[in-house]
Amino acid sequence: MVEASPYGICVHQRGKIVFVNSAAMRFVGAKVSTEIIGTHITDLVAAGSQDALLARIGSLASPGSFSEPTEMTLRTLDGRGVAVESQAVLTTWEGEPAYQVIMRDLTTQKAAEAGLRFQAALVGHASDAIIATSPDGLVTSWNPAAEAVYGHELDQVIGVPVAEVVGAPMSPRQVVAAGGVVQATHFSADGTALAVRVSAAEMFDGYVLLCADETAQRRAEAEFATVVETLDEGVLLVGPSGRIELANSAAHRISGVPAGSLVGLESRTLRLHDEHGVPVPVEDLPSARVRRSGKVETGRVVQVRRRDGAHRWLSLTSGPLMAPGQSVPSVLTSFADITERRAISERLAYEATHDPLTRLANRTLALNRLRLTIAEPARTTTVMFIDLDKFKIINDSLGHTVGDQVLRIIGDRLRAAAGPSDLVGRLGGDEFLVITTGYTEAAEVRALADHLQRHLAESLTVHGRELYINTSIGIVIAEPGDTRSADELLEDADLAMYQAKTFGPGRYAFYAPIMRKKVQDRFILEQDLRNAVAEGLVETVYQPVVDLRTGDMVAVKAKSSWDHPDRGPVDPAELAEIADDGDLLTVIGAEVLAKAAGEIARWRADHGVHCNVNVSLSVRQLGDPTLLQVVQTTLEEAGLGPQDLSLDVDETALKDAADAVDALRKTGVRVTAERFGAGYSSLAQLCRLDLNVIEIDRSFVADLGKSTDAEPIVAGIMAMAHAVDLVVVAEGVETVRQLKVLHELGCDWAKGPLVAPPGPIEDLKPAYAHVVR
Repeated sequence: MVEASPYGICVHQRGKIVFVNSAAMRFVGAKVSTEIIGTHITDLVAAGSQDALLARIGSLASPGSFSEPTEMTLRTLDGRGVAVESQAVLTTWEGEPAYQVIMRDLTTQKAAEAGLRFQAALVGHASDAIIATSPDGLVTSWNPAAEAVYGHELDQVIGVPVAEVVGAPMSPRQVVAAGGVVQATHFSADGTALAVRVSAAEMFDGYVLLCADETAQRRAEAEFATVVETLDEGVLLVGPSGRIELANSAAHRISGVPAGSLVGLESRTLRLHDEHGVPVPVEDLPSARVRRSGKVETGRVVQVRRRDGAHRWLSLTSGPLMAPGQSVPSVLTSFADITERRAISERLAYEATHDPLTRLANRTLALNRLRLTIAEPARTTTVMFIDLDKFKIINDSLGHTVGDQVLRIIGDRLRAAAGPSDLVGRLGGDEFLVITTGYTEAAEVRALADHLQRHLAESLTVHGRELYINTSIGIVIAEPGDTRSADELLEDADLAMYQAKTFGPGRYAFYAPIMRKKVQDRFILEQDLRNAVAEGLVETVYQPVVDLRTGDMVAVKAKSSWDHPDRGPVDPAELAEIADDGDLLTVIGAEVLAKAAGEIARWRADHGVHCNVNVSLSVRQLGDPTLLQVVQTTLEEAGLGPQDLSLDVDETALKDAADAVDALRKTGVRVTAERFGAGYSSLAQLCRLDLNVIEIDRSFVADLGKSTDAEPIVAGIMAMAHAVDLVVVAEGVETVRQLKVLHELGCDWAKGPLVAPPGPIEDLKPAYAHVVR
């Protein structure tokens, strides 16, 4: 019986073990009794249990007495610990006192107790309500989560029907019969409705219910569904089978499919095309691509062809969506209708590369196209830089509205006259461009230039006016292997155009390297002028203006004079042009005004005569906001009155400078219209502007006595001027014949080489008798 007992039994005498049964050997891991017999009893007891063991043995006073059952830990032969409950009995062994120890293995009991504690902790800390009921549905257990969910304390629900505490009909038996899981609406103690998932299982003494409160989840799902439904973006969920499982209203609206018709369709039935209009293959559809890669794809642009025939551009974002238990992901795709945005983008891109007035290519597009063209190694490229001759006169005399219409007509004509593959552009102002690759010989290019000029020179009518436009064309031919950049080719064509202008209106010229040298020389000359101004080497000279009736000097025209150290005297017109290009005209003009006012004031005092001081003003000077103050200060310092100063303004600039002219006239300063007749002069313009003198352009004076047209033109100008009480002065008188004709026509004043050339103030005389003879 001892050997077969499940309890471990051992006998120890004087501290040493003298007997063990099989169960005791199993407890400590011994295979044979000799592994234990003879060892000290404390060797088989864990250190923490030894004191209790010895105390228990010491309490046994008489044979047959028992100690109280005590838990202790045995130490196995391999060092592990085994929990046992032991009880000692005082007995005899071979006639000598001994102790018999009976041990019960507590391992299974301990594990069961631990399991129960874990289960209790699990139930106590679970977030879901766990309710146990009797077979007839009375509550027998109610965890803390149930208290939180339903708002009832434990002592309030024990023995109460479960339907009563959850606020709704509830039969655990029926839930189990329905498969063990149902969705239900319960109510908490304060009447709040709860969306609950109820799971039920039968126990040996009733039922256990797990009630998961999904109220927040259901609310979130409803809110999510509302958000998805109200999105402007379409949303599609394509399931693992390739069929659409979810589609919001925007998806139906954008795709043109009736509401509710998308769900259940295979995704490939939606016809998608790429940006080039090619149908998207089935294997390249968003759902297929995302399933292959497992990654989110954003910003893919496709075109959908709707059933009503309309095309819409979409921007897609697709990503995988793996639900629990799925081996193949679903694909969630959202898409925005970017049709309008794309149209706006294309329009902006067009506007960024095209001239808004003529709708021709602008400088940016022209240069980009030129870069692509010259990059092709076997092509000859021809660049034509086209400028309208004297277009500024049209703008100044007829207005910018007429000028803009002229530019539109010229653009249309250029587009019609150029080849279908040629690029026609407008660079700005009245500058146009033609880039062609259809010609390899210079003779062919000349023929094209002649064709373009003839086509553009045909008369055009704008606002009832018939106009004729001549063009100057600069031409560059870039053979294969030409190393010039697009910008350099354009610059060279521009240079050739300016060269063409030197030949006269309506001409063209091919670029030659010498042209660039001329530009460089011009740049050097500009720098030399800048240095000359800084060093005070630009002189002021004076040219008399003489009354043709009396020969008296009535005014002195002050001019700048520059004697270049290498080139010698620079022509005054060229000097003004160089100064204007180099932004020096304002500085030089102010110096000439100040010097002339002071010197002429002193000369008048010395000779006891009266004459005006005439100084030219450029458009740039008229735009200077300090001009009025400079003029007033200069007159005060020189001791002259406003009426003693005449500011000469080019006729073509008068219209744009009307405000500045009016401001000057209000101070009493006189204003002369220079080069009158070179533009589109009219009596209306003379009446609108508050002028004192007009100066007939030297080109008309030069033709007097040579051309039969010159005299009527000059006579007409004088008639218009005299009609509004203006004084007329002839510019550039060089011959006696010109002077005689001017006398006969009744011209008031004159100046020029025949009257007196420009010179220092010392050469001025009060009268020039030869002028009236």
